[in-house]
This record gives sequence, C-alpha cells and structure tokens, in this order.
Amino acid sequence: MYQDDKSEARRIPRVSRRRFVQGLAIGGAIAALDGGRRRAFGEAALRSPEILTGKHFELTIDSLPVNFTGHRSVATAINGSVPGPTLRWREGDTVTIAVTNRLKTPTSIHWHGIRLPADMDGVPGLSYPGIAPGETFHYRIPVEQSGTYWYHSHSRFQEQTGLSGALIVERNGKDTIGFDREYVVFLSDWTDTNPETIFSNLKEQSDYYNYHRFTVPNFLSAAKKKGLGPTASNRLAWARMNMSPTDLSDVSGATYTYLLNGNAPNANWTGLFRPGERVRLRFINGSSMTFFDVRIPGLQMTVVQADGNDIEPVTVDEFRMGVAEVYDVIVQPKENAAYSIFAQSEDRSGYARGTLTPRLGMAAVVPPMDPRPMRTMVDMGMGNMAGMKNGGMAGMDMSGVDGMKKSDMPASSKDATDKDKPSMAGMDMGNQSMAGMDMSSNAGKPATPSAHDDMQPMAGMEMGSSSGTTPFPQPGPTTMPIMAMSGNANADVNLKPSNPVQMRVGPQVDNVPMQVSERLNDPGVGLSGNGRRVLTYADLRARFRGVDPRPPTREIELHLSGNMDRYIWGFNGQKFSSAQPIELKLGERVRFVLINDTMMEHPIHLHGLWSELENGHGEFNPYKHTIIVKPAERLSYLVSVDTPGRWAYHCHLLYHMEAGMFRTVVVS
Repeated sequence: MYQDDKSEARRIPRVSRRRFVQGLAIGGAIAALDGGRRRAFGEAALRSPEILTGKHFELTIDSLPVNFTGHRSVATAINGSVPGPTLRWREGDTVTIAVTNRLKTPTSIHWHGIRLPADMDGVPGLSYPGIAPGETFHYRIPVEQSGTYWYHSHSRFQEQTGLSGALIVERNGKDTIGFDREYVVFLSDWTDTNPETIFSNLKEQSDYYNYHRFTVPNFLSAAKKKGLGPTASNRLAWARMNMSPTDLSDVSGATYTYLLNGNAPNANWTGLFRPGERVRLRFINGSSMTFFDVRIPGLQMTVVQADGNDIEPVTVDEFRMGVAEVYDVIVQPKENAAYSIFAQSEDRSGYARGTLTPRLGMAAVVPPMDPRPMRTMVDMGMGNMAGMKNGGMAGMDMSGVDGMKKSDMPASSKDATDKDKPSMAGMDMGNQSMAGMDMSSNAGKPATPSAHDDMQPMAGMEMGSSSGTTPFPQPGPTTMPIMAMSGNANADVNLKPSNPVQMRVGPQVDNVPMQVSERLNDPGVGLSGNGRRVLTYADLRARFRGVDPRPPTREIELHLSGNMDRYIWGFNGQKFSSAQPIELKLGERVRFVLINDTMMEHPIHLHGLWSELENGHGEFNPYKHTIIVKPAERLSYLVSVDTPGRWAYHCHLLYHMEAGMFRTVVVS
C-alpha cells in the first residue's frame, strides 16, 4: 500500500537527518567479481541482487512487499528483487529474454543505451504494445557493444516503484580497462508515496517538495556579505520572474529515501577489497528524479568510461551523475582502512551511501553534506558569461535587469556551423597511424604498440556502412572510421542550419533566457570552488576515435521548455501530445542543438542511436546515450542515423517526461 504524503508533508517543516538515514535493507552487498567472473571474497554482509549470466534469461515482474523506511509499502520487482537482478551479457552473443508480467497492469522493459532493433527497444506505443498482464514477451537482442548499462520500465511510473536493474556487457576479448575486482553501484530514489500522488502534487504546486525557501535570516546574511543594495536587487529580480533560486529538484528528501544497491543509508551496503587492488566501480544513476554528486573521501577516482564508452582516464575527487548517466571509475585503496561511497542529492536533502572495506566490521565516517547551493542569475540566462569562471557571478552586469524582455532570444554564443571536420590523413586509432596505410597487406599483423598496453591487433577491424544499412560499431581498439562515400572525409558539404526557433512566453513557456552559452567547463550548481577536483563534460575525451568522420549536413534545434506553475514540460514550447515527430533519414549525419530555456538541468536521452557530444575534442568527442543540459546552456551533439525505426527521445526526469518532454524520432 502507498501512503498519501500530503498531510505528512504539511506536518514536517523540514527534512531531518533521521528521515533520510532510516530504512531497512532489501538489496545488499554485491558479490565481488574477479575478471568479470562471479567469485566471492569473504562473507557478504548483506544480500545482493542476483547476478544472471548466459544467453537466455527468464524475468518475472510482480509486486513485492518492502520496507525501506520503517513503513510497509509495495514495490514493482523483477524476480523478487529491487533493484532487479544484474544481467551480464557478452559482446558478440545474441541474447533472449523472456519477460513475464504478473502485475494487473501492462508493463515493459527498455534496455537503456543498448543498440538494438527498434522492435526490441521496449517502449509501449512506439516499438511494441507493451506486455499485457499474464503474458510473456520474448526479447531477442544481438549484442554489438560492451560496457555498463541498465534496464528499466517505460510504463508510466513503474520505474519509480522499483522496476529497474543493472546490465553489464563484457567485451569479447581482453578488456581495455585493467582491474582486479569490480562492483556495481546502483543509485536510486525510493518513495512510499504513490507516484501518481507525487505527480498530482507537482501539478498543483510545483515546489511542493521544496522545503528550503528564502528567509529573513538568509536575506540578512547575504546583505552582510554582498551589501544591502545588491542583495535587494537580486531578490527583486527573482521575484519579478516568479522563481526561486532554491528550486533545485522537483522531488526531494521530503519524500525520497536514497538507495545504493537497494539499501537505505543506515543499512550500509559493503564491498570488500584487498589493499593495493584496482577496484572498478560501475556507477549507475537509476533514479527517477535525482542528480547525485558522488565522492569517496580519502580516495581519488579515475574515470575510465562514460555511458559504456571508454574515455581517456581522468582523475577526480567528485563527479555529478544526471539521471540515467553511467560512469565507470577505478579506485586503488592502499591503506588497511574503510572508505565511504557518498552520493548526496544535488539539493542536499539526503544521500545514499555504502562502504569499501578490507574486512567486515570496519566502519567509515560518513561525511556531512555540503551546504545547499542556490541558483544564480547565470542559470536564468541573465549573466555575461565572458569573464566568468565556472559559472560564477564575477563581471555580471545587472544594470539591464529591470528592462529585460523575456521574449527576446539572443543570438547563440556559439556559432553552430559546419565545424570540426575530421581528416583521415594521419588518422590515429589509439595512437596507431593510418597515414599511407595499405590495409590489404595488414591482415593478421599486430598493431604498433601504443600508450595503452592492452591494445588489440588491427586484424579484423570492423567498418560500418555510410549509407546507414549497417549500424556502426562501438568505438574500440578493433574498429576504424568509415570512409566517406566520396572517398574524402574532408569534402565540403552544404550544411543546412535549422531555422532558429523563436520562443515566446506563454501558457507552456514561463521563461526565455536573455543569453545562453556553453557551460561544458562548469561542473554544475554547488560544485564550483568546493575545494575538490570535480569532473566536467569538457574532461570527457574518447579513448578511441569516432566511427563516423563525416560532417553533418543539417541541424535540428530544440529548446527545452516548461512552465513550472502549470508543471508542463516540452520541446520548443510544445508538449508531446501536440508535437509532430522528428523525421530523420537513414544514413544521414545530423547535429542536434539543445538550448535549455528552463531553470533546471535536463538529462536528455535519445533511444537507438549514439549521441556524440561536441565538447572540443573533435574526432575524440565522447559517445554518450544521456546528456545533461544545464540551465541557460546551449550545447550540440552529432548523430549518425544508422538504425531504422520509431525511437523515443525525452528528458529522463520521469515526471518531466510524463508531463510532456518527450518526442518521437522516426528513422526511415
């Protein structure tokens, strides 16, 4: 049963520490894995989600009584587990999954980030009708990639009630990442409240779960630091826009308990290690609405994969995970000490946590949460980004605030033209030169050694079809870029820019920023200047060259829009119900340009196709399946349209998607 939290939320003035550390364990410590094989090390302190391997899988979806918070509730489970079992596939296999629905309502499973035929994607109404009560659906998926992914329901709010799990695809051959032990770290947000009630509450009052508001002490403290005049002007500017800088997350720890591998914070999921080992942590943000800021105090993390794709290793103290994003990191604890895996929500209303330890019984200190951050005028598109550092306020000219016209959309700070045209001359596949290479005489010969000591031979390299009839392979040590149809990847093409979308304030749009710009070097609100090295999108450089070097031939511009008062979300000021599909032609190369007109980050997910983020690394731009767009940010990514079908395209904040931020992409 679910409890309606309307009355409860009104009784509790703010979230106490006890509220988000209470809870009982349903998941547990995941068994340590050596070299991709199941092998336990020591005793397991807690029960783990089951690990399933092979080529055929049997999954059953049913209701499950749970108690994460001290209150009995009901989850939607897979094989009696929340999260569901961890599935391990192998690149090159064809897997079959029989999914049986024991619920009273239709269900579905979407394989997030997996390249597959459209009819296997698992989106009701697009790729198939869903799985009716009592029925079994048989998925058949050729596995053509490797890395860390996940799966979840695409049926209304079932993902919020627990229907999700981790999906690991092992490389066919030697892994390009060296490690001694690995763990999945699956983060999620649980609520005892019926998700339909949460959605209704947000429709009635968009800041229903925001218990942090401006107060007189806040004002006096700010005035003491910045002066009375600037502080008053700032507050008046926010008031004129009918918005609050404390609005960071639509749903917060007021109703959420944050879980790590299905364990509430006080259950303390525990993973074991031997000092000196390289431990691979596969972080998956499987939440419905929560951005997590992840760190392990006392340990640096070397990020080696983003969304299942290898990147050049970058060592950080902390990283932000948008909903549905995936990061693989390597840690190497050398001390005989315990360490906390600490994932605090972006709005600092709660956290998930676990422990890495050399032996059971050792405890790690749980760090205090950081101060709650606040939005700035930069997030509202009112800051002059020139001269700013990491989104700071220095150099901002606020003199024009009073006369601001929301309907005036400025020219982009980035000229979205035909750029970064790659050259095949001297092409480097992981530092292997192709200049003057005679591929006909190279078969069976080992590659030139590179900085990566685990590179594979170039024999058997895969090439995709530039016509789109054959999906392009995932970038890796044995893949090479396609050759342009003309034989010259540098040939000039006529880029057809999109018609600029003229956004206006109206019933479905409550804000249009005066200025947007790229914020790829900005780690995100609350993370700049915190004394830690924080990952940014600018740090992500692919380890292997992109497969498709062709420049795009057209652009599609989309504004991320919304009206918070009405809790309406959409693209270009239109909800899904009133929008036409996005039409793509099989084989073309397209640039998507996203402009965030709202005050929130949006994790945007395109099904069925890779999204190559244009972050300044040219042919080594990273491949992702989910891309965060910050407030007042403009960014772009390239898409090779290589798989036909009807695909979902949406914000991965669950309630935003259900409120209209969803489009159909038709590839034909």
